[in-house]
Amino acid sequence: MKKFTEKSNEYISSQINEHISAKGATRSEANHEENNILIVDDHPENLLALEAVLKSENYRLVKAYSGEEALKYVLKQEFAVILLDVQMPGLNGFETARLIKKREKSKHIPIIFITAINQTIESVLQGYNVGAIDYIFKPFHPEELKLKVQEFVKIHQSMKREKQNSLLKIKEINEELNRKNFDLRKNEVLSKVIGETLLDAIVTFDSQGYILSVNPSVKHMFGYKMNELPGHHVINLLPDIKDINGDQRLIMKDRFKNMKNKVIETEALSKAGQRFPVDIQIGEATVEDEHIFVCSIRDITERKELEKERKHQYKILEGLVEERTRELMRTNKKLQSEILERKKTAEHLRISRELFYKIFQSSPCMIAIRSKEDGRYIDVNKSWLQYTGYDYSEVKNQTSHILKIEEEDQSGRPHGNRSLDTEESIHNKKIHYLTKSGELKEGLLSTEAIDIDGERCILSTITDITERMQLEKEMARLDRLNLIGEMAAGIAHEIRNPMTTVQGFLELSKGDPENISIQYIDLMLDELKRANAIISEFLNLAKNKATNKMPKQLNDIVKALYPLIQAEAVLADMSVTLDLNDCPELYLDEKEIRQLILNLSMNGLESMSPGGMLTIRTYAEKQSVILEVSDQGSGVDQEIIDKIGTPFFTTKEMGTGLGLAICYSVANRHHADIDLKSSDKGTSFFIRFNNIVYKK
Repeated sequence: MKKFTEKSNEYISSQINEHISAKGATRSEANHEENNILIVDDHPENLLALEAVLKSENYRLVKAYSGEEALKYVLKQEFAVILLDVQMPGLNGFETARLIKKREKSKHIPIIFITAINQTIESVLQGYNVGAIDYIFKPFHPEELKLKVQEFVKIHQSMKREKQNSLLKIKEINEELNRKNFDLRKNEVLSKVIGETLLDAIVTFDSQGYILSVNPSVKHMFGYKMNELPGHHVINLLPDIKDINGDQRLIMKDRFKNMKNKVIETEALSKAGQRFPVDIQIGEATVEDEHIFVCSIRDITERKELEKERKHQYKILEGLVEERTRELMRTNKKLQSEILERKKTAEHLRISRELFYKIFQSSPCMIAIRSKEDGRYIDVNKSWLQYTGYDYSEVKNQTSHILKIEEEDQSGRPHGNRSLDTEESIHNKKIHYLTKSGELKEGLLSTEAIDIDGERCILSTITDITERMQLEKEMARLDRLNLIGEMAAGIAHEIRNPMTTVQGFLELSKGDPENISIQYIDLMLDELKRANAIISEFLNLAKNKATNKMPKQLNDIVKALYPLIQAEAVLADMSVTLDLNDCPELYLDEKEIRQLILNLSMNGLESMSPGGMLTIRTYAEKQSVILEVSDQGSGVDQEIIDKIGTPFFTTKEMGTGLGLAICYSVANRHHADIDLKSSDKGTSFFIRFNNIVYKK
């Protein structure tokens, strides 16, 4: 057995030497890639000897002292070759090799058994059976071992390069497949879009003439839905595709082939049974040995009618030369009339321009024309110059915003959030503008985009309302004074009643001042307090209060009042519920809004019986914020709903009729609207605030 192995080794050595001599004196390839070699032996001196023989800058030698340790290295690293001792404690070489070969990732690693003991033919065969590539007996020839390992490393490098090349080729093939798949998907999508947008009907059918698919145009052309036609024969749409000798369904394939690449005029049949002329063109495609025909159908009804009309006209013109001459004369006369009409139109256009110029110059409104491209002032009228104080030469061709126009926000303050020179039309937008002298004036701005000699321009009109606004403020003040006068008559009656009571008791006690009853004094004090309350509420309603509006959160004000309202509800055996949603900030006078919420809440509590629930809700709706106060009282009669909010109108026995009037006054000062809904299940007040604070 030993001689057999030695001969085998000699043969391998001779083959290696021949390979080396063929390659030349160089023993290593140009590629100096570091390769892992695992050497396994339970004797350190053997490992040291192997390490001395195999030491090279191209090798990374990994030493293992047992089969178990070798398996750990194989799990973590990739090796070009494994030198494995057969006789080891624990896992011997055969068991270790068997486990290595069982693992998919490591089964291709060549294993060389090195042994000094197991040299029988049975041991050698067992080594080859468990996956060994070679079997070396100790003592071994160092150069022979080195050359064998070198060849296995080359084989490993070659396999590695082939694997990399295979991966690159696979990658290139995948990229080519991806490109082709993308082209196929793109062509499929394009075909689908073309089929869906094409006005012609597209019908595909098999070699027997049975429809496979149609495009959406069949619905408009034939009246069929897309899912009604597949499976039916194409003669349902084109009944004239038949041979004169009879039905051609059995040999339709040949019939269709004869019609390929030709434009054929025939008649089609709609779902309603109506025939109409069409042009058809048939193409053929072969998919997996199956013939598929594509037919485009174009409705030529209009063309046929036009041809018919042309023939009719030709016959008329051919037989009526004199009529043709008269028609030419009439046409000539008509042309002369059109020329005259164009002259009139041109004159009308000239007059219109003159009229526009006169209106432009004589208008009491401030009118300016500016270029949309660069904001250049093209022209301004006399009123514009009069109101602003500028000279025409100071304005002409200026590109800056001379008037420094600013919009007015919900609180009445000017701000410049957006440009007013836009294509979007503006109608009576309230603005503030600055004159040459620095005076701030108010106006209503309207803009319109126009074309002047091919240039896009903005025509802006400003109606100065400075004096009107001052007059309106004065009239509003006079209206309030007039209202106070009218209300004075009503309050006189309300105050006279408690004053009469006080006067009567005072005169009664005048005769016997020492014996005046405490009960009478309390009654007089109550009446005086009632009169004082009426006067206080009247003053709150009547005086022209200056509001101090600041950006506030409505929810914060409601939360601050909640303990007070809840306390009043608990005393009356009622409850209060808050439903506060996210809302933007508003311009609010906190004191006035507190009074409004308290008045509505107290009214709601007074309208309910014990056990009732008051709900205060806030929420945003479009460009507004809604405050809703709902109770579960008996509701308000529909006959008196229109009177709600009128001063001194009340349904309460001890009410003054001023609480809701004050609420309406507060809402008016905040540019808010009050709506109410009432039924026998309760009443809800809705206060809609529009003065939202917009963040810059």
